[in-house]
Amino acid sequence: MSVVEPNVLELLEHADTRYTLVVEAAKRGRQIVSGATRLINDQEMKPLKAAVEEIKRGLITYDRPETGDELPKAEV
Repeated sequence: MSVVEPNVLELLEHADTRYTLVVEAAKRGRQIVSGATRLINDQEMKPLKAAVEEIKRGLITYDRPETGDELPKAEV
C-alpha cells in the first residue's frame, strides 16, 4: 500500500518520465492558481492535488515541445 495517493506508477501511465510528470503537474497547478477552469468538480482540493488528479484521470495531456517551454493542454 502506498502512502502517496495516487501511486506514482499509476501516474506514469500518462507521462514518459517522472520529470515530465512533475513538470506537467506543476504547470497545471500554476494554471489552476492563475484562474484556469478545473476539470474536476472538487473545488476544495488544493491546486497541485487537483492537477495530479486531472493527470490520473487522463483529463490533460502533455506534448513535449521541440523547443521552448509550453504548458500542458487541457482536453475538454
